Amino acid sequence: MKSVVIVGAGPAGIRAAQTLVAHGVRPVLLDEAARGGGQIYRRQPANFKRSAVKLYGFEARKAKALHQTIDELREQLDYRPETLVWNAEAGTLDTLHGRLAARLEFSRVIVATGATDRVLPVPGWTLPGVYSLGAAQIALKFQGCAIGERVVFAGSGPLLYLVAYQYAKAGAKVVAVLDSSPFSAQARALPGLLSQPATLAKGIYYRSWLTAHGIPVHQGATLQRVEGEQRVQSLSWSNSNGAHQLDCDAVAFAHGLRSETQLADLLGCAFTWNPLNRAWLPQRDSAGRSSVAEVYLAGDGAGIMGADAAEMAGERAALAVLEDMGYVIAPKRGVQLEQALERINRFRQGLERAFVFPQSWAADTPDAAMICRCEEVRAGDIRDVVREGHWEINRVKAHCRVGMGRCQGRMCGAAAAEIIACASQRSISDIGRLRAQAPIKPLPFGLEVEP
Repeated sequence: MKSVVIVGAGPAGIRAAQTLVAHGVRPVLLDEAARGGGQIYRRQPANFKRSAVKLYGFEARKAKALHQTIDELREQLDYRPETLVWNAEAGTLDTLHGRLAARLEFSRVIVATGATDRVLPVPGWTLPGVYSLGAAQIALKFQGCAIGERVVFAGSGPLLYLVAYQYAKAGAKVVAVLDSSPFSAQARALPGLLSQPATLAKGIYYRSWLTAHGIPVHQGATLQRVEGEQRVQSLSWSNSNGAHQLDCDAVAFAHGLRSETQLADLLGCAFTWNPLNRAWLPQRDSAGRSSVAEVYLAGDGAGIMGADAAEMAGERAALAVLEDMGYVIAPKRGVQLEQALERINRFRQGLERAFVFPQSWAADTPDAAMICRCEEVRAGDIRDVVREGHWEINRVKAHCRVGMGRCQGRMCGAAAAEIIACASQRSISDIGRLRAQAPIKPLPFGLEVEP
């Protein structure tokens, strides 16, 4: 019998599972992690004993509630942790658990695949000791360690301040925070951010706490280069006051988040350019229905809106699944969720105005800078292909292999598109999007196939 399947056990996936179970449906819940919670509420290993307050700070109550939910649901659903979905076709998912490959047929699927960092490379970013903000956060939450003894955090977006705060609070030496967004942009965005005063207050607290504890926070700061021989030793940055140097042994950087959309692509979902997220995103209606009848979308994998919105979107998508299956649901609840999501979306617009995209990054990136580390494609290689007359991103990929490596463009795709747009003097929305290819993540040799 075909099942209702949820891919991703983060806030969206867990709330979707809870909603389905409450209506008598036993879904299959697939997740790559060993324990549910997603990135924002990532759970520590079972033998770690740090308190929820130390791990999640202000979000400890929400994290504990979400963890408790999935723990209580385990006997009421088919929960499959440590399971990668590496391919998808109409009605079928290809999965990998350990070395066992299997096919899973579904009647309906909720895709809740979350997000990853949007990385804009700088010279030296491939040195040992350079991490994305999300990776630095995983090291702290899941391994209980810092990425270095003297760490610099750089980039933009709310995660920049959160991770810097978490590191400093845990006792790590934070050398500085380099925010590429100018203070003036954040001040102009304040009216829009007031639509979610509690969330705004937390962000202000993180920023203020860092300053109060003597950690320099530089706004309008551009990370120019990471330097070192065997690993990170220092970095160069600049602002309106000129060029500067910082000694450090680790750097974490990113410019916001990007949605993980490859699975939705393989499932045949139609995509639309979303200027707010500066990305191609799968189309969905206000309830989470995609352009494909049996596919539903929820959480940051369909557009960056944060953990609270992900929980709401997961519940709303599950209600849409139930409604389409003929179950009787309370229509009022769906309306409430959609209204709440719209309020969060207005706040999200304020965030984008506060943490502006560094428009000059592509033009300022030198030819020698590595963009695709999997295939060792540099910015100059991409520009050479554009000069040959190619500007659609998949054509550029075919000529220089950018996005053709292990990560399938998750790390380099956004940066490559920016460079192509700049070099061809076209809008970023005209460059197109990298088509998803299976396997969306690397597979080991010697697989066993489930009979």
